[in-house]
Amino acid sequence: MWISLLVLTLLAAVYWIRQRLAYWEKRGVPYVPPSFPHGNLGGFGKKLHMSAILQNCYKQLKSSGQPFGGIHFFINPVALLIDPDLIKTVLVKDFSYFHDRNLYYNERDDPLSHHLVAMEGTRWKNLRAKLTPTFTSGKMKLMFSTVTAVAEEFDRCMMNEIKTSPVVEMKDLLARFTTDIIGSVAFGLECNSLKDPEAKFRAMGRKVFQLSPYRALKIFLSAQFPKIARTLRVKLTQPDVAEFFMGAVKDTVEFRQINNVQRNDFMMLLMKMLKEQMEQDGTAGDLKDRITIEDVAAQAFVFFLAGFETSSTAMSFCLYELALNQELQDKARQNITDVMKQHSSITYEAVHEMKYIEMCINESMRKYPPITTLTRRVEKDYRVPDTDKVLQEGIMAAIPVYALHHDPEHFPNPEQFDPDRFTAEQEAKRHPFVYLPFGEGPRICIGLRFGMMQARIGLVYLLKHFRFTLAKDRMSVPLKITPSSTILTIDGGLWLNVEQL
Repeated sequence: MWISLLVLTLLAAVYWIRQRLAYWEKRGVPYVPPSFPHGNLGGFGKKLHMSAILQNCYKQLKSSGQPFGGIHFFINPVALLIDPDLIKTVLVKDFSYFHDRNLYYNERDDPLSHHLVAMEGTRWKNLRAKLTPTFTSGKMKLMFSTVTAVAEEFDRCMMNEIKTSPVVEMKDLLARFTTDIIGSVAFGLECNSLKDPEAKFRAMGRKVFQLSPYRALKIFLSAQFPKIARTLRVKLTQPDVAEFFMGAVKDTVEFRQINNVQRNDFMMLLMKMLKEQMEQDGTAGDLKDRITIEDVAAQAFVFFLAGFETSSTAMSFCLYELALNQELQDKARQNITDVMKQHSSITYEAVHEMKYIEMCINESMRKYPPITTLTRRVEKDYRVPDTDKVLQEGIMAAIPVYALHHDPEHFPNPEQFDPDRFTAEQEAKRHPFVYLPFGEGPRICIGLRFGMMQARIGLVYLLKHFRFTLAKDRMSVPLKITPSSTILTIDGGLWLNVEQL
């Protein structure tokens, strides 16, 4: 009897899996044939980065002429969006059908995972509205002096580095620079990672992004099967990382409350929200939307991670390309010199007048977008405009940012690094939804202005005082990408020859 039951269970499982893998075929949607158990993700994390896999799927599906096609992440069907107009509709016009990202979080067992990037529904909407004032251009001006103070220290650190050796590993150095900035702005703390590469904040930040193929698979499976993962109490934040960041936030909040410390930073806004909530205790309000110290820690944590890693990665790729293209590097340096003739010091206004620097950063994020894929979950059945196809509630829609950025229809000769793609004239000719390094719509990256500001400042200080060339014995052309990384990152570091000007 038990054997018969087992056989029936196995047959039912096989039938169910086959039905899942035939999902798009049965609906008459162009699809890339999947295989069990990876779906279309064979090689992910071992040989291929997710960006390369989805770029291959994108190329196959684009030839169908349809606005989207079908792929599978393991056994889960995913709609891969191809047409820029459909992408715009999903991210903006029909946002109410696609308002959540389908990222795994576990508020009960892993409170640091319940941050703004992963948060869903009205809790996300309400918290986003409260946090948005932190990232206005006015607030950026207030934070500017904090960033330039770290940049001055970065300058001194570079001088010391090249005294030891003219060949410098810039990827880690840039991450230490952005770690010190974000530590100051998000936590109000001096991380000192520029002075000490093994400083605690830097060590913990590095650990979060150290992904073995097993951990990358765990993160991906949790996102694909979140209910099962929460039932199994899966945590994605390493215990020592969670303990460190939770402790840092609690200590900072306590110190500021006791000593009445006032600062124009991210932590101050979070503390203000907590204080207002305490003052309103007993009044009407949705208890579900109340924030806790754990929520404060989660927001500071994600701001720290997103702020230091994506900005340092964007600067790393930009320096790599400028080291390869000396004419472009000279042009960027000249842009700084020309603007500085009109200003007595590096100010917020001066940095924003350096348009070619901004174009270099934009082209770097075009060729090497830190976040290579955007995801959205279908909240209710959605009929795709101008088709008879319906995206069913619960499935995921994926936007292949890397593939769009490397599509020759949108960006001719896409492997060439060409900042002139981002002149006002060139941008006006291009569909605005084929360039998405920060996402778009209501869930566009909240820290966009801050990320661009620190990348601008970092590059201005570096190019003003140093010349960079490729350390050819340490670097490969083209670059090798770390296959298991959640973001696009250089495998083996960025080794450059650095000459003081």
